[in-house]
Amino acid sequence: MRQPDFEQFLKVLTRQGTPNHLPFYEHLASSGFISDRLGVDVDQVTGREHWQLYVDFWLGMGYDCVPMEIPPKLRLGDSGGEGLSHESEAHAVIRTRADFDAYEWPDLSSPIDFEPFEIVAELIPDGVKIVGGVCAGPYEWVSQMMGVMGLSYALADDPDLVADMFGKIRQIHGSAARQLATMDAIGALRQGDDLGFKTATFLPPHQLRDWVFPIYGDLAAAAHGQGKPFILHSCGNLAEVYDDIADCGVDAKHSFEDVIMPVKEFKAQYGDRMTPLGGLDVDFLCRGSEDEIRAYTRRTIEACFGDGHYALGTGNSLTNYLPVANYMIALDEGMKVAG
Repeated sequence: MRQPDFEQFLKVLTRQGTPNHLPFYEHLASSGFISDRLGVDVDQVTGREHWQLYVDFWLGMGYDCVPMEIPPKLRLGDSGGEGLSHESEAHAVIRTRADFDAYEWPDLSSPIDFEPFEIVAELIPDGVKIVGGVCAGPYEWVSQMMGVMGLSYALADDPDLVADMFGKIRQIHGSAARQLATMDAIGALRQGDDLGFKTATFLPPHQLRDWVFPIYGDLAAAAHGQGKPFILHSCGNLAEVYDDIADCGVDAKHSFEDVIMPVKEFKAQYGDRMTPLGGLDVDFLCRGSEDEIRAYTRRTIEACFGDGHYALGTGNSLTNYLPVANYMIALDEGMKVAG
């Protein structure tokens, strides 16, 4: 197993210099995948021991970084209603201006729990850095706190309320990012915010430009102010807004699906402005044979790593249903092809 060296991943993110090996990157891993890989039920382990297992998981696969995120101190509702999905109306807490005014917003001096980052900073060895950020992005938080239906109605009935919601999230995420960026153990900032689905974005581009992209600009500025890159993970068809995202100062983009835009196409179109990360289609990794996975991984590397500015990983995340063995085949092939 190679020695971790975050400086190699940094070359990928900043597109400056050629790394000595092909770095790996994932936005997140489910507890089920981590447990399967380690042979330990990580949900039953708490505190410092939990974070030690978490660090061991990433470094044991040849990573140069430990990706992690912690949610802001935002209270969500719990309706308990049958038939309400996790991402629809079940957690809505703000429907009206009165709800907004009465809501207990977190203190901006401590918008998230920073202790997990401090613990992991003590656990990682020399050569490793954290890629850290706030769990869930501006659109995701507003759509959860208002509900997708509630947000939709408010866009027509009370757009000022929607603007104020995004304004609050901007303050919270911005404060957290500025504080995280000052931590020596954090080598890059990241933000996940799923903006779309197979054919389009959830909000029309002009509303993303008004409310969401300025927040990304703040987060990127917080990272760049400390000499660190900024990574965005976002699912969906973002073809209409990729130029806008690049203009925000995003250094690297994660999350790709072959049925929307294969990572090699993104690399060809936007690779000079944003580094593509991951891109191995999760469905293919789940279903493919070893020979198929190796060939697919090799083709992806050859298409994206020619200039040294790419990191290998899935197009989305390490899910409970992704066979650990299949993922390890892809990483093994990556090391065979490019160190």
